[in-house]
Amino acid sequence: MAPRDARAALEVVVEPPRFDRPEVEVRASSRRTKTGTAHWSGSRIVVQIPARIRGRERRAFVDELVERLLTQRPQNAAGDAALEERCRVLADLYNDGVRPSAARWVANQRSRWASCSPDTREIRVSSRLRQCPEWVIDAVLVHELAHLQVVEHSAEFYAIAERHPRQGDSALFLEGYALGLGLAVEEGDVL
Repeated sequence: MAPRDARAALEVVVEPPRFDRPEVEVRASSRRTKTGTAHWSGSRIVVQIPARIRGRERRAFVDELVERLLTQRPQNAAGDAALEERCRVLADLYNDGVRPSAARWVANQRSRWASCSPDTREIRVSSRLRQCPEWVIDAVLVHELAHLQVVEHSAEFYAIAERHPRQGDSALFLEGYALGLGLAVEEGDVL
């Protein structure tokens, strides 16, 4: 007789990230009969659902669980130390290792998502972005990191900033996010 886990069928489908949500891994299990759950696993959302649910019903069930999770808590509740660590990682990946002297969340940015002071090499990120997906925050950080090499928004600057593969998606997301918040973001500061 096979162990119970071996008899349970598990179907795993990974949905790529979209501009409005991160990557979603859907695990459909024959052991699950009625309920579904969703949780964060790094920057990915993992959804567990009954295998019997199919088609439109499955899509609606998954969407509801994802939406509920996205609105339950901020993804980025970590403090300044975590933001600085993320900058170090992104600087190594996309900014030739050029790092800021400091990075911190701030509540006083009214018309920008983030700013960089090339003289002090400090990056400040609006606390409004704490609710955004990690890939959006990463794109904003890469944009600000690029200012450590090139101050003005020139072709050389964008060649560095656009090394992050989702800069365009991030700009689109932030335009909609600003609209939803009723914010007037300065031209050029959407990304």
